[in-house]
Amino acid sequence: MNALPEGPELKRIALGVQYDGSSWSGYQKQPDRNTVQDRLEMALAEFARALLPTTCAGRTDAGVHALEQVIHFDTSLSRPINAWVRGVNAFLPDSIVVRWAKELAHDPEHEFHARFSAHSRTYYYVLYNNPNRSALLAGRAGWVFRPIDVELMREAAQCLVGTHDFSAFRSSQCQAKTPVKKLNELRIERRGDVIIFTVCAAAFLHHMVRNLVGSLVYVGIGRQPVSWMREVLESGDRDMAAPTFMPDGLYLAKVGYDPKWGLPQEDSSPLGWF
Repeated sequence: MNALPEGPELKRIALGVQYDGSSWSGYQKQPDRNTVQDRLEMALAEFARALLPTTCAGRTDAGVHALEQVIHFDTSLSRPINAWVRGVNAFLPDSIVVRWAKELAHDPEHEFHARFSAHSRTYYYVLYNNPNRSALLAGRAGWVFRPIDVELMREAAQCLVGTHDFSAFRSSQCQAKTPVKKLNELRIERRGDVIIFTVCAAAFLHHMVRNLVGSLVYVGIGRQPVSWMREVLESGDRDMAAPTFMPDGLYLAKVGYDPKWGLPQEDSSPLGWF
Protein backbone atom coordinates (compact mmCIF):
# COMPACT_ATOMS: atom_id res chain seq x y z
CA MET A 1 0.00 0.00 0.00
CA ASN A 2 1.13 3.54 -0.70
CA ALA A 3 1.77 6.30 1.79
CA LEU A 4 -0.65 9.21 2.06
CA PRO A 5 -0.80 10.98 -1.34
CA GLU A 6 -0.50 14.74 -1.60
CA GLY A 7 -2.21 17.19 -3.88
CA PRO A 8 -4.69 20.09 -4.08
CA GLU A 9 -7.58 17.65 -3.66
CA LEU A 10 -6.49 16.70 -0.13
CA LYS A 11 -9.44 16.65 2.27
CA ARG A 12 -9.93 15.96 5.97
CA ILE A 13 -12.38 13.24 7.06
CA ALA A 14 -13.79 13.11 10.59
CA LEU A 15 -15.31 9.90 11.97
CA GLY A 16 -17.44 9.21 15.03
CA VAL A 17 -16.25 5.90 16.48
CA GLN A 18 -17.91 3.77 19.15
CA TYR A 19 -16.17 0.87 20.88
CA ASP A 20 -16.35 -1.64 23.69
CA GLY A 21 -12.89 -1.37 25.23
CA SER A 22 -13.09 -4.59 27.26
CA SER A 23 -10.80 -6.59 24.99
CA TRP A 24 -8.50 -3.77 23.88
CA SER A 25 -5.30 -2.36 25.42
CA GLY A 26 -6.64 1.17 25.28
CA TYR A 27 -7.08 3.49 22.31
CA GLN A 28 -3.54 4.60 21.45
CA LYS A 29 -1.30 2.42 19.28
CA GLN A 30 0.96 -0.03 21.14
CA PRO A 31 3.71 -2.45 20.03
CA ASP A 32 1.38 -5.43 20.49
CA ARG A 33 -1.13 -3.77 18.08
CA ASN A 34 -4.03 -4.76 20.34
CA THR A 35 -5.54 -1.29 20.53
CA VAL A 36 -8.56 0.44 19.04
CA GLN A 37 -6.38 2.79 16.97
CA ASP A 38 -4.33 -0.10 15.59
CA ARG A 39 -7.45 -1.99 14.55
CA LEU A 40 -9.18 1.09 13.16
CA GLU A 41 -6.18 2.07 11.03
CA MET A 42 -5.92 -1.51 9.76
CA ALA A 43 -9.56 -1.33 8.67
CA LEU A 44 -9.03 2.07 7.01
CA ALA A 45 -6.03 0.69 5.13
CA GLU A 46 -8.00 -2.35 3.97
CA PHE A 47 -10.85 -0.20 2.73
CA ALA A 48 -8.86 2.65 1.20
CA ARG A 49 -5.86 0.58 0.04
CA ALA A 50 -3.66 3.32 1.50
CA LEU A 51 -2.12 4.12 4.87
CA LEU A 52 -4.24 6.69 6.71
CA PRO A 53 -2.74 7.79 10.05
CA THR A 54 -5.41 9.05 12.45
CA THR A 55 -5.68 11.62 15.25
CA CYS A 56 -8.21 11.20 18.08
CA ALA A 57 -10.00 13.61 20.40
CA GLY A 58 -8.71 11.88 23.53
CA ARG A 59 -6.94 8.64 24.40
CA THR A 60 -8.74 6.09 26.56
CA ASP A 61 -7.12 3.45 28.79
CA ALA A 62 -7.38 -0.32 28.61
CA GLY A 63 -10.91 -1.49 29.39
CA VAL A 64 -12.45 1.97 28.85
CA HIS A 65 -15.24 2.36 26.30
CA ALA A 66 -16.43 5.12 23.96
CA LEU A 67 -19.94 6.02 22.93
CA GLU A 68 -18.47 8.56 20.54
CA GLN A 69 -14.75 8.98 20.07
CA VAL A 70 -13.93 11.48 17.30
CA ILE A 71 -10.98 10.99 14.96
CA HIS A 72 -9.72 12.59 11.77
CA PHE A 73 -7.39 11.72 8.91
CA ASP A 74 -6.33 13.35 5.64
CA THR A 75 -6.72 11.78 2.22
CA SER A 76 -7.01 12.68 -1.47
CA LEU A 77 -9.21 9.66 -2.16
CA SER A 78 -12.72 10.37 -3.40
CA ARG A 79 -15.37 8.22 -1.75
CA PRO A 80 -19.08 8.82 -1.03
CA ILE A 81 -19.20 9.99 2.57
CA ASN A 82 -21.36 7.03 3.61
CA ALA A 83 -18.72 4.66 2.22
CA TRP A 84 -16.36 5.74 4.99
CA VAL A 85 -18.94 4.33 7.41
CA ARG A 86 -20.12 1.12 5.74
CA GLY A 87 -16.88 0.36 3.97
CA VAL A 88 -14.64 0.70 7.03
CA ASN A 89 -17.12 -1.16 9.25
CA ALA A 90 -16.87 -4.14 6.92
CA PHE A 91 -13.27 -4.61 8.11
CA LEU A 92 -13.86 -3.94 11.83
CA PRO A 93 -14.66 -6.42 14.63
CA ASP A 94 -18.02 -6.22 16.38
CA SER A 95 -16.51 -4.26 19.29
CA ILE A 96 -15.57 -1.24 17.10
CA VAL A 97 -18.03 0.64 14.88
CA VAL A 98 -17.84 3.82 12.81
CA ARG A 99 -21.14 5.62 13.47
CA TRP A 100 -20.79 8.63 11.15
CA ALA A 101 -18.42 10.42 8.78
CA LYS A 102 -18.01 14.05 7.75
CA GLU A 103 -15.83 15.53 5.01
CA LEU A 104 -14.17 18.83 5.91
CA ALA A 105 -12.10 21.23 3.84
CA HIS A 106 -8.36 20.82 4.27
CA ASP A 107 -7.30 24.38 5.16
CA PRO A 108 -4.01 24.57 7.12
CA GLU A 109 -4.90 28.02 8.50
CA HIS A 110 -8.45 27.21 9.57
CA GLU A 111 -9.10 23.50 9.75
CA PHE A 112 -10.87 21.04 11.97
CA HIS A 113 -8.69 19.03 14.36
CA ALA A 114 -10.20 16.17 16.39
CA ARG A 115 -8.15 17.05 19.47
CA PHE A 116 -7.40 20.77 19.31
CA SER A 117 -10.81 21.88 18.02
CA ALA A 118 -12.58 20.20 20.96
CA HIS A 119 -13.84 22.53 23.69
CA SER A 120 -15.19 19.88 26.06
CA ARG A 121 -15.17 16.18 26.83
CA THR A 122 -17.95 14.35 28.65
CA TYR A 123 -17.50 11.01 30.36
CA TYR A 124 -20.03 8.67 31.93
CA TYR A 125 -19.21 6.24 34.66
CA VAL A 126 -21.78 3.45 34.95
CA LEU A 127 -21.91 1.81 38.39
CA TYR A 128 -23.96 -1.28 39.28
CA ASN A 129 -24.98 -1.22 42.95
CA ASN A 130 -26.35 -4.57 44.07
CA PRO A 131 -25.29 -7.22 46.60
CA ASN A 132 -24.59 -9.60 43.67
CA ARG A 133 -22.58 -8.94 40.53
CA SER A 134 -24.29 -8.87 37.13
CA ALA A 135 -23.30 -11.35 34.44
CA LEU A 136 -24.75 -9.03 31.77
CA LEU A 137 -22.80 -5.97 32.89
CA ALA A 138 -19.42 -7.67 33.34
CA GLY A 139 -16.77 -5.44 31.78
CA ARG A 140 -19.33 -2.71 31.05
CA ALA A 141 -20.07 -1.32 34.51
CA GLY A 142 -18.29 -0.91 37.80
CA TRP A 143 -19.75 -2.80 40.76
CA VAL A 144 -20.22 -1.99 44.44
CA PHE A 145 -22.06 -4.50 46.61
CA ARG A 146 -22.50 -2.24 49.66
CA PRO A 147 -25.52 0.13 49.78
CA ILE A 148 -24.71 3.58 48.37
CA ASP A 149 -26.27 6.88 49.45
CA VAL A 150 -26.47 8.96 46.27
CA GLU A 151 -27.45 12.13 48.13
CA LEU A 152 -24.24 11.99 50.19
CA MET A 153 -22.21 11.66 46.99
CA ARG A 154 -24.02 14.60 45.40
CA GLU A 155 -23.28 16.75 48.45
CA ALA A 156 -19.61 15.72 48.43
CA ALA A 157 -19.31 16.41 44.69
CA GLN A 158 -20.30 20.07 45.00
CA CYS A 159 -16.80 21.14 46.06
CA LEU A 160 -15.28 19.56 42.94
CA VAL A 161 -17.10 21.67 40.35
CA GLY A 162 -15.11 24.67 39.14
CA THR A 163 -11.41 25.37 38.67
CA HIS A 164 -9.14 23.48 41.06
CA ASP A 165 -5.77 21.81 41.43
CA PHE A 166 -6.76 18.14 41.02
CA SER A 167 -3.39 16.69 42.02
CA ALA A 168 -5.08 14.45 44.59
CA PHE A 169 -6.93 12.70 41.74
CA ARG A 170 -4.04 12.54 39.30
CA SER A 171 -2.19 9.40 38.18
CA SER A 172 1.55 9.30 38.80
CA GLN A 173 1.94 8.61 35.05
CA CYS A 174 0.01 11.76 34.07
CA GLN A 175 1.85 13.89 31.51
CA ALA A 176 -0.38 16.97 31.70
CA LYS A 177 1.54 20.24 32.02
CA THR A 178 -0.64 21.42 34.91
CA PRO A 179 -2.93 19.72 37.45
CA VAL A 180 -5.29 22.70 37.38
CA LYS A 181 -8.48 21.88 35.49
CA LYS A 182 -11.98 23.33 35.31
CA LEU A 183 -14.69 20.77 36.03
CA ASN A 184 -17.82 22.07 34.31
CA GLU A 185 -20.26 19.44 35.56
CA LEU A 186 -20.43 16.45 37.89
CA ARG A 187 -23.94 14.97 37.93
CA ILE A 188 -25.01 11.77 39.69
CA GLU A 189 -28.25 9.98 38.76
CA ARG A 190 -29.75 6.71 39.92
CA ARG A 191 -32.15 4.34 38.18
CA GLY A 192 -32.79 1.18 40.15
CA ASP A 193 -29.48 -0.55 40.73
CA VAL A 194 -27.61 1.61 38.21
CA ILE A 195 -25.85 4.85 39.13
CA ILE A 196 -24.54 7.15 36.37
CA PHE A 197 -21.84 9.74 37.00
CA THR A 198 -21.69 12.43 34.27
CA VAL A 199 -18.43 14.39 34.31
CA CYS A 200 -17.64 17.20 31.87
CA ALA A 201 -14.53 19.37 31.44
CA ALA A 202 -12.39 20.82 28.66
CA ALA A 203 -9.67 18.31 29.56
CA PHE A 204 -8.90 15.74 32.25
CA LEU A 205 -5.85 14.43 34.06
CA HIS A 206 -4.87 10.79 33.63
CA HIS A 207 -7.24 8.58 35.70
CA MET A 208 -8.97 11.70 37.04
CA VAL A 209 -12.55 10.51 36.46
CA ARG A 210 -11.94 7.05 37.92
CA ASN A 211 -10.20 8.58 40.94
CA LEU A 212 -13.07 11.00 41.52
CA VAL A 213 -15.63 8.20 41.27
CA GLY A 214 -13.68 5.99 43.66
CA SER A 215 -13.51 8.74 46.27
CA LEU A 216 -17.20 9.60 45.88
CA VAL A 217 -18.04 5.93 46.40
CA TYR A 218 -16.09 6.03 49.69
CA VAL A 219 -18.48 8.79 50.80
CA GLY A 220 -21.55 7.01 49.41
CA ILE A 221 -20.89 3.79 51.35
CA GLY A 222 -20.18 5.71 54.55
CA ARG A 223 -16.46 5.00 54.70
CA GLN A 224 -15.71 8.74 54.70
CA PRO A 225 -17.81 11.82 55.62
CA VAL A 226 -18.93 14.40 53.07
CA SER A 227 -16.36 16.89 54.38
CA TRP A 228 -13.53 14.48 53.51
CA MET A 229 -13.87 15.19 49.78
CA ARG A 230 -12.89 18.84 50.20
CA GLU A 231 -10.02 17.84 52.48
CA VAL A 232 -8.68 15.49 49.83
CA LEU A 233 -9.06 18.08 47.06
CA GLU A 234 -7.27 20.81 49.03
CA SER A 235 -4.50 18.47 50.18
CA GLY A 236 -3.22 17.82 46.65
CA ASP A 237 -2.10 14.44 47.99
CA ARG A 238 -2.93 11.43 45.81
CA ASP A 239 -2.41 9.09 48.78
CA MET A 240 -5.34 10.68 50.62
CA ALA A 241 -7.89 9.82 47.93
CA ALA A 242 -9.44 6.42 47.25
CA PRO A 243 -7.66 3.92 44.97
CA THR A 244 -8.24 4.22 41.22
CA PHE A 245 -11.63 2.72 40.44
CA MET A 246 -12.03 -0.09 37.90
CA PRO A 247 -12.14 0.97 34.20
CA ASP A 248 -15.14 -1.22 33.32
CA GLY A 249 -17.82 1.47 33.72
CA LEU A 250 -16.00 4.41 32.12
CA TYR A 251 -17.25 5.75 28.77
CA LEU A 252 -16.03 8.64 26.66
CA ALA A 253 -19.53 9.88 25.92
CA LYS A 254 -19.17 13.00 23.80
CA VAL A 255 -16.59 15.49 22.57
CA GLY A 256 -17.86 19.05 22.23
CA TYR A 257 -17.11 21.12 19.11
CA ASP A 258 -18.24 24.41 17.61
CA PRO A 259 -21.45 23.86 15.58
CA LYS A 260 -19.72 25.51 12.60
CA TRP A 261 -18.04 22.18 11.81
CA GLY A 262 -21.43 20.55 11.24
CA LEU A 263 -20.45 17.21 12.75
CA PRO A 264 -23.41 14.76 12.79
CA GLN A 265 -22.81 13.84 16.44
CA GLU A 266 -25.23 11.63 18.33
CA ASP A 267 -26.75 12.20 21.75
CA SER A 268 -26.54 9.03 23.82
CA SER A 269 -27.02 8.22 27.48
CA PRO A 270 -26.40 4.86 29.13
CA LEU A 271 -29.52 5.46 31.24
CA GLY A 272 -31.48 4.47 28.15
CA TRP A 273 -29.94 1.00 28.20
CA PHE A 274 -31.62 -0.07 31.45
